[in-house]
Amino acid sequence: MPYADYEPADARRPVPVAIKILIAGGFGVGKTTLVGSVSEVRPLRTEEELSEPSSLVDQLDGVERKTTTTVAMDFGRITISDDLVVYLFGTPGQKRFWFMWDELAYGALGAVVMADTRRLADCFPSIDYFERNGMPFVVAVNCFDDARRYPTQTMRAALNLTPDIPLLLCDARQRVSSRDVLVALVEHAVTRLADGRRVTSAK
Repeated sequence: MPYADYEPADARRPVPVAIKILIAGGFGVGKTTLVGSVSEVRPLRTEEELSEPSSLVDQLDGVERKTTTTVAMDFGRITISDDLVVYLFGTPGQKRFWFMWDELAYGALGAVVMADTRRLADCFPSIDYFERNGMPFVVAVNCFDDARRYPTQTMRAALNLTPDIPLLLCDARQRVSSRDVLVALVEHAVTRLADGRRVTSAK
């Protein structure tokens, strides 16, 4: 076979489309757990033991048994097909690490904001951030075993969410539950993009 006619097998394969999704929320809300429950590879984690000085900065009310914290990000991967891969980036929850959010958010399709009813206000900064930046997001309430349950409408009102923003209940430990949250986000983001195109064409 002439060299000019030779084409490596890999060259005929389509280049995979990569979707980037952020997993955000407050300290100890379950971001690392969600990424780990759905990732097909061993997640990259940047967890460190909580030190005595950090305990003076990080509010541990409601998560007193937590012994580690994410200091950079969590990373996981889901292969949907040969030409579609989803990358998950879990953001650090503590305020002193918020400066990293802009870099992590760059190029993302959307975000999952995780919430804990024991510390509901902790997800406000994430919601504010994605609202300001116009990024599609859903809110996933992680149902901890010892957390009080509230009606969805009560939590929606407490978080001041507009009707178009999905709010879901989930168990971040369960793969199927975490998968459903990601599917809801992608569907919401696609709807937002479609709405944006219609608005643009109408001008």
